[in-house]
Amino acid sequence: MIITIKKLLNKVGIDGAVALTILTRVIQAGGGIISIIFVSRYLSPHEIGYYYTFSSILAIQIFFELGLSGIITQYTAYESAHLKWTDNFELSGEIHYQSRLSSLLIFCVKWFAIIAAILFFALLYAGFTFFSNYGKGLNIEWKGAWIILCLTTSLNLFIDPLLAFFDGLGHVKDMSKIRLVQKTVYIVLMFIFFICGLKLYSAALASLIAICVNYVQIIFTRRIKYLKVIWGAKSEWVISYYKEIFPFQWRIALSWISGYFIFQLFNPILFATEGAVVAGQMGMSIAALTGILSISMSWINTKVPFLSNLISKRDYALLDVNFNRIAFQATGINLLITICFIVVVQTLKYLHISLADRFLTFVPLVCMCLASITNQLIYAFATYLRCHKKEPMLIQSITMGLLVCASTFVFGRKFGLIGITTSYVFLTCIVALPWTIYLFITKKRAWHNE
Repeated sequence: MIITIKKLLNKVGIDGAVALTILTRVIQAGGGIISIIFVSRYLSPHEIGYYYTFSSILAIQIFFELGLSGIITQYTAYESAHLKWTDNFELSGEIHYQSRLSSLLIFCVKWFAIIAAILFFALLYAGFTFFSNYGKGLNIEWKGAWIILCLTTSLNLFIDPLLAFFDGLGHVKDMSKIRLVQKTVYIVLMFIFFICGLKLYSAALASLIAICVNYVQIIFTRRIKYLKVIWGAKSEWVISYYKEIFPFQWRIALSWISGYFIFQLFNPILFATEGAVVAGQMGMSIAALTGILSISMSWINTKVPFLSNLISKRDYALLDVNFNRIAFQATGINLLITICFIVVVQTLKYLHISLADRFLTFVPLVCMCLASITNQLIYAFATYLRCHKKEPMLIQSITMGLLVCASTFVFGRKFGLIGITTSYVFLTCIVALPWTIYLFITKKRAWHNE
């Protein structure tokens, strides 16, 4: 029986790292679904609008992180592919690779310490400006919760690259454990704080405590020894940010910034034009779909170091075999869960259960679901290409960001929520996906024939 289960798990691509990551995503998604119940129970419709609009504004961190965490994982995987660890926490291999790896860690720590501090004050200003202008007369206590969320987001920005660094070292399973503990602590505490009547402070305080748990898991365990050894290995060979990372990163950065306008623009615009209630419905729907997407992307995210190693060794045949299998599995999982999500929501609506009213109505919801499934495919192809330490998606990402931004304003003003969602799914399926497939086919052929 156990052997049969293991064979089944291997067939669908679930190894230890994927299993832990999926468990983390399931807890996150399950917690998100349960949190919808808590949010509906303990927050007013206007407070729900604040709750989800908080997340959209906090996503401004994209402008500060600029895709560097993913790049760190890839560059770490490239350098560590030539190194090995002994049982005594000693790093063996050519000094050249040890030094370059060390320089990457030092850059990572110093750079993100500065950026995290700047992000804190930028978020404070953005949040107070937005909610002071568009939340007048609602009498919602949000300021303290917003300050805590700004602090939490800054702390998270600093530690995320370190977790990405460990991923690049091949500690994907271990980092999945860390993220699992963090998500579990966050969800449990958030529910407790909701029950205690802390309202908007519930998620803020839970986030702060959970991110502190992450720091404890790094600083007060053997994991810090890895960082200390690597930190002290620096010599004359270094990774030059401006010569090696920046030419790749600025393209990734623009793509990520474009992604903000694609995925995070809906809530603030709906909050400002149609009110907090509609923004809350969009927020809940996006939260559920994001949870589903995060589960299916586990198949791909956990394999980034592995794919990068294969590219470093120019083993393209094995690379393609593994990627095709992973992409198929991830997309199948996403499609299955998304269909179940639509069925559940419509069943709740048919039974006149009030929770269903917190989500979008049928047509807008189906549009967002179709876009989410399509984005799963786009993300898989983009990850494959970016593992080559190149960014061919720049023009596509910028164009899509501009098109979605324009359509959201134009069609949203004329047709409201229907206009926003239908134009979004049209652009995603008819423009973004074919363009991405074309880039995937042409760039892969060109790079592998060099």
